[in-house]
Amino acid sequence: MNCKLNTRGIFCNRTLNLNSIRAIGYDMDYTLVHYHMSSWERRAYSYIKEGIGLTGWNLESLEFDPELAVRGLVIDTQQGNIVKANRFGYIKRAFHGTRPLEFEELRRAYQRTLVDLGESRWFFLSTLFSISEACIFMQVVDLFDSGQLLGCIGYEEIFRRVRHASDEAHMEGRLKSEILADPAQFVEPDEETPLALLDQKKSGKKLLLISNSEWSYTEPILTGSFNPFLPNSIKWRDLFDIIIVGARKPDFFTFPMPVFEVINADGLLREHRGPLAPGHIYLGANARLVEESLGLSGDDILYVGDHIFTDVNISKNISRWRTALVVRELEDEIAAVDEFAPRHAELRSLMEAKERLESQYCSLRLAAQRIRHGYGPRENVKITDLQRQMSELHSSIVDIDSKITPLAQASGQLLNKNWGLLMRTGIDKSHLARQIERYADIYTARVSNFLHVTPSAFLRSSRGSLPHDPECKIGE
Repeated sequence: MNCKLNTRGIFCNRTLNLNSIRAIGYDMDYTLVHYHMSSWERRAYSYIKEGIGLTGWNLESLEFDPELAVRGLVIDTQQGNIVKANRFGYIKRAFHGTRPLEFEELRRAYQRTLVDLGESRWFFLSTLFSISEACIFMQVVDLFDSGQLLGCIGYEEIFRRVRHASDEAHMEGRLKSEILADPAQFVEPDEETPLALLDQKKSGKKLLLISNSEWSYTEPILTGSFNPFLPNSIKWRDLFDIIIVGARKPDFFTFPMPVFEVINADGLLREHRGPLAPGHIYLGANARLVEESLGLSGDDILYVGDHIFTDVNISKNISRWRTALVVRELEDEIAAVDEFAPRHAELRSLMEAKERLESQYCSLRLAAQRIRHGYGPRENVKITDLQRQMSELHSSIVDIDSKITPLAQASGQLLNKNWGLLMRTGIDKSHLARQIERYADIYTARVSNFLHVTPSAFLRSSRGSLPHDPECKIGE
């Protein structure tokens, strides 16, 4: 059986018939438009650093490190840690500041603790926009522990200041102004995305743009990202039946937000009442009004975004729309797993051999125990012979362990040396993978991957695996 995955695939958690989808809504940032994460987050980091510095803390020595954190981690605001949990909430890796916690430290800190995102203690890094915040949080924790933050009362205060500075950086618009001034430095064009949307539109589906970005940013970014790759005289605005900017998700899905029409290129607004009409630009609005304007509801609509909470969780739970999550890092993750496959097969073979030896060792140990205490069925064998065999097995297990250790370490450092794969925590699913499995009907690395399925495709979820199912063996 060939378990190799396509880096450009669309992966299905819940069966989805695209032919029954009558409208597809899209987020913009990190969904329709991808960015060079390191460039974007480096600039965001500089603004967060500047904002925190204005409060009196000296952060001049800090520099952005894109490898410190990844999407899907969780900040423990009480202990100043960043943790990686499995699907059950058990914490398997953790850093205090920029220092990894050793096994015993991790055990002492979290042996009675499960990650529950419903508790205010935990902050989930749900998008690529979170990387700069996590990086500077970890570094500022180091400064606090070394006594360099005068007047700081604890880790929760550090977190609050980082979050406030991050919000201010995005609200002020300085970062987006830099992007507009030099889009080539920040924007990663995908010339196939406009074609994927054109396929969907020409198949009869209504396309919607629902973005939190303002019109003054949305228009030039999509003009540069889409128009050069569209045929004839088609422009990006021609792709969408409804265009909504400043949507204020997640409130867009939960409150009857007021609607304004953008009536000129300068962003002049006029209050709007009634249905949303094609060819117009709107600010605000709400999901219920979109449904009423289209005459659609619930699972007639598929919404595609990159944010677990504001795009996927809320649209599913409140509006019952079908959902698709864009996980840009997935391409690199799948490629890394495929490249590691031969070594993983070796690791698996060694683990199976170790399990057989351990089973034999435990059987001999039980036999010796029964002889020693004089109970149960016992073979006619001397306990010294059993002990000799156990010693030989132990030596063989130690030898196998010496081969397993470097392979297991390499497996745990795929994609990121500190945290490993996004979708895995050891052999288990990560907390991020559980969120994706729960809220995203489908997921993929980029919108242009819809080119690899037709707009009427029937996307079927795979048979769910259980521990007692036959295993998929690499190479069979």
